[in-house]
Amino acid sequence: MASFVPTKQFLGAPSSSDIGSSRLGSLQLPSKLSSSNFHVPSRPSHPKRLEIQAAGSTFGNYFRVTTFGESHGGGVGCIIDGCPPRLPLSESDMQVELDRRRPGQSRITTPRKETDTCKISSGTADGLTTGSPIKVEVPNTDQRGNDYSEMSLAYRPSHADATYDFKYGVRSVQGGGRSSARETIGRVAAGAVAKKILKLYSGAEVLAYVSQVHQVVLPEDLIDHQNVTLEQIESNIVRCPDPEYAEKMIAAIDAVRVRGDSVGGVVTCIVRNLPRGLGTPVFDKLEAELAKACMSLPATKGFEFGSGFAGTFMTGSEHNDEFYMDEHGRIRTRTNRSGGIQGGISNGEVINMRIGFKPTSTISRKQQTVTRDKHETELIARGRHDPCVVPRAVPMVEAMVALVLVDQLMAQYSQCMMFPINPELQEPLQSSTPESAEVTL
Repeated sequence: MASFVPTKQFLGAPSSSDIGSSRLGSLQLPSKLSSSNFHVPSRPSHPKRLEIQAAGSTFGNYFRVTTFGESHGGGVGCIIDGCPPRLPLSESDMQVELDRRRPGQSRITTPRKETDTCKISSGTADGLTTGSPIKVEVPNTDQRGNDYSEMSLAYRPSHADATYDFKYGVRSVQGGGRSSARETIGRVAAGAVAKKILKLYSGAEVLAYVSQVHQVVLPEDLIDHQNVTLEQIESNIVRCPDPEYAEKMIAAIDAVRVRGDSVGGVVTCIVRNLPRGLGTPVFDKLEAELAKACMSLPATKGFEFGSGFAGTFMTGSEHNDEFYMDEHGRIRTRTNRSGGIQGGISNGEVINMRIGFKPTSTISRKQQTVTRDKHETELIARGRHDPCVVPRAVPMVEAMVALVLVDQLMAQYSQCMMFPINPELQEPLQSSTPESAEVTL
């Protein structure tokens, strides 16, 4: 409602000296007021300020994760907000995933020695989550800031050094600061919580593996996505479930490692037993959310889903996934070129995606670059870096996919499960396993 603000004194109104005197009671208003006596403001006297959330360190809507810390600072970690209460949780749940991510685990990873031991500082009591924010911390113990003396003066080609300066005008030089892959420790810790919720509540399982290193490409038909296991993936240092191709990939990494160079690769991720109905149409399609999450990881350069770009070579009759009724009376698809999602919503089939990672930017070979004070120079980068990031990227991809899915699970529960479901068309989100009976959202 607009308010009238007098710009002139009322006719017969008391003067400032009359305020507080008995003459206030004798105030006489004119019978007719001129419109010139009033001013209707067309806009607020103080324009509204637009609030833009541009920090970029928080992910999720219902299950929210904020990561903190830098490569060579005191430590890294995360704060998880929105975790359901009464979920059994301890450091060991996160540590098993962090151990898969940590540096120094084999000759084809960075030689930096960090145990990445995590500590839960809040949000749990007696082994159960309380519903309050969960803070997870991991100290940095093997920093070598002197390794970055040259890089404090010159930009590493294809690294974030230059763009961080372009954006902020200042940066943490040692280890790359926030652009370092150590930032992903917080993601993997939070992802461990998300994976546990998905498994206990809905029986969903998230698995990733290396499907390509440089020019060594694992044929898709060699891996059975219905039956591949974590044990098969973890049976070798490159995390490829096929032993023969794993050896070829390891050899490809070794070949560039001894030359001080690097190579890229592809991580394939699958999701089994995910409930139907997750995701929303239009802007928040499930595959769009997964793409954003995975592409936020360091060194990512591409995302494919389902048939991906190969589907562009097919006709509609070749690409369509035909429906049928299975032996349990469920609607299924005979093929899965849609990748488990149609119209932005999960359809109950195995979700599959592929994420491409570039070769590690920091290499110990001479390269042309420019200094921070704008002089051309040569750089041979020192420090400890992965000759190929994909073996350690596997748990990072799993974490980001799990974070998306648990957020979507909560969204589906809050919007579509308040009233009884339509059993002719919908299925319950919660699985019927004994484990899920002990966990409620």
